Amino acid sequence: MNELTRMDEMSLSGAALRGAPWRAAAIAGGGVAATNLFLGWILPGPADLTWALCTGIGLFALVAGIGAISRPNRGDRVTQQARQWALRHPWRFALYPGLGAAALMVPVQILFDGEGVFGAAWDALWGGALVFLFTGIVTLAMRSRAR
Repeated sequence: MNELTRMDEMSLSGAALRGAPWRAAAIAGGGVAATNLFLGWILPGPADLTWALCTGIGLFALVAGIGAISRPNRGDRVTQQARQWALRHPWRFALYPGLGAAALMVPVQILFDGEGVFGAAWDALWGGALVFLFTGIVTLAMRSRAR
């Protein structure tokens, strides 16, 4: 029985994410962030730049993660095999979009929210956990696409 190391799993997740719809993810994340900020300006109460950016980052990671595995039979052979692995191991795959979202949210929290490092890391961890949860659930639902 061949056990995969954490580094192997990271490589497989990265290979599965290679064919992610990055443009669609950027448009979705940027659109949600801009809409969130715009609504914050026109509705009562202050507009929250940190919330808008972190929401956009979360949606960016979610669209990229789910879009990467939505068509498991596209791309080269390595990408197809990595996507098949991701569909068979949804929670291990979902860990990497969640970690990526959290890593992008930390500097946003530090720069725009004025929190300390630990507060920013704590808030970013919760954002990454939501991305992990949603990506894992959707990947689990798409498991029937795996061969």
